[in-house]
Amino acid sequence: MIEAIKNIFKIAELRTKVLFTLGMLMVYRIGFWIPIPGIDQEQLRQQMQQQLEQESAAGRMAQFVSIFSGGSFSQSTIFGLGIMPYISAAIIFQIFGSISEPLKKLQQEGPTGRQKITEWTRYLTIGLCVIQGVAWLSFIKSSQGLIMEQWANNPVWWLMAVTAMTAGTTFLMWLGEQIDKYGIGNGVSLIITAGILAQMPVAINWVVNNSPIGQLGFVQSALSIPEIDEPTMSWMAVIMLVISFVFVVAGSVLITVAQRRIPVQQAKHTRGRKVYGGQRSYLPLRVNHGGVMPIIFASSLMIFPSVLFGYMQQQSQAMVTAAGGDPSTWLAIYQETTTFLSQAFQAGQYPYAVLFILMVYFFSYFWTTIQFNPEEMSKQLRDHGSFIPGLRPGPRTAEYLETVMERITYVGAGFLSVIAVAPMIVQASFGVPYFVAAFLGGTGLLIVVSVGLDFIQRIEANLLMRNYAGFLGGNDKGKGQKIRGPR
Repeated sequence: MIEAIKNIFKIAELRTKVLFTLGMLMVYRIGFWIPIPGIDQEQLRQQMQQQLEQESAAGRMAQFVSIFSGGSFSQSTIFGLGIMPYISAAIIFQIFGSISEPLKKLQQEGPTGRQKITEWTRYLTIGLCVIQGVAWLSFIKSSQGLIMEQWANNPVWWLMAVTAMTAGTTFLMWLGEQIDKYGIGNGVSLIITAGILAQMPVAINWVVNNSPIGQLGFVQSALSIPEIDEPTMSWMAVIMLVISFVFVVAGSVLITVAQRRIPVQQAKHTRGRKVYGGQRSYLPLRVNHGGVMPIIFASSLMIFPSVLFGYMQQQSQAMVTAAGGDPSTWLAIYQETTTFLSQAFQAGQYPYAVLFILMVYFFSYFWTTIQFNPEEMSKQLRDHGSFIPGLRPGPRTAEYLETVMERITYVGAGFLSVIAVAPMIVQASFGVPYFVAAFLGGTGLLIVVSVGLDFIQRIEANLLMRNYAGFLGGNDKGKGQKIRGPR
C-alpha cells in the first residue's frame, strides 16, 4: 500500500490529478462553513441534531437529506442544498429519457445530444434550487427564533438567501465538472462521499463518549470526556458494532463488484487468405445493476406513511377530546386503528421493515428496466458480429438476457434489502441513535463503498498503464492485482 502511494506521486500527471481532486474537495468543505447571514446557526444546529436523534419521520427526513447535503442543513450555509438538486434533475431526465421519444432521439445523437440534455439538466437544477431553497427557509422560519426578527419578513433578505443557496449548488455542480475534467474520479460522487465521511467523526465521537472506551484513562484525559456512572454501551456491544461494520462493508464491496459473465463469441470473417474474429469474450452484467437508487427511492417514499398515519392519529385524538373523552364506537375504532398504524410504521417496526423491503425490490426492478435494454444490447451484439453460444441473434438473445437480468436482480435486491434494514437492526440491538447506525447500512454506506472502489480502480488503471504495480500491490514484475468481481 505504501509503495503504491509512492508510485502515485512519482507520476507527475497522476500526482497533479490526485492533488487537484483533493484541493477541490477542500474548497467544498471550506464553503461548508460559510453561513447565510440572518440565521441563528447555533440554535439551528441544536434543533437539527435533535431531529437526527429522533425516531420520527422528520428525523428520518433530516437524516436522508443530510446524506446529500453533507450535513450543511444543520448550519444553513451557502452549500446548504448540497448537490441534491443536480442529482434530482439528472434522475428526472434519466427517467423521462426512457419514456419520451424526443429525449431518446437526443440520447442516440451521441455527444451533441448528451450535451443538450446536460444543458437542460443544469437549467432544471436552478429551478429546483429556488424551490428547495424557499421551502427550506420557510421551514426554519416556522421555528421561532431561528431567523432574526428584522429579516424574517424582509423580501431583500429572502432574495439574498435563496440566491446564495442557488449559487452554492451551481458552484458545486461546476466543481464536480472540474474534477471530472482535470481530476480523477466522478466529481459529483466524490462531493457526496466527502459530505458523508465528514459526518463519521460525529458518530465515532458519540460511540466513544457513551461506551467504556471513553472511560479509559488515557482516552478520557486526551479528549476531556467527563466521567459517567454507567456507559450506554457495554464492551460486548462495542465489539459487535465493529464486527458488524466490517462484515457489512465487506458485503457491500462484494455485491458492488459482483458480475454475471455471459460468454460471447465473435463470428469468423474470411478476407482473402486470412481469417479474422472468432475470439471469445464475456458480457458482464452487474448483480446490483440499480446501484443505490432503489434505496434512495424507497427511503424517500417510506417517509410518507409515517407522516400520514401520525397526522391521522393526532386528528383522531383531537376528535376524541372534542367529544369530551367519551367517543362513539366508530370513533373509538378509528382512534385505535390510527394509533396502531402510526406505531406500526415507525422505523424499526416489523410492518415498516416489510413494506421497506417490498419497495426496495420494486424499485430495483423498476430502475433495472429503465437502465437495461436487452433488445438494444442484442441488436448491438448482432451488428458487431457477436453472439451468445447456443442462442440465435435477435429476439432469442434478448429474451435470454432479460431472464438472466431478472434473476440476478432478485439477488441484488435481496442484498439491498439487508443493507436497508441493517441500521434498524443495529439501532434496536445496541441502542444507538440512527445517525450512528446509518454507517452500518443504507444509502450512505453504499455510496461510500461504490465511489471508493471506482476511485481506486481509476488510480490502478493509471498505474498499470505506466507499468507500475497496481494500487492493491503486485509481484516483482510490476503486474498488479486487479479488482475483479466474482462470476
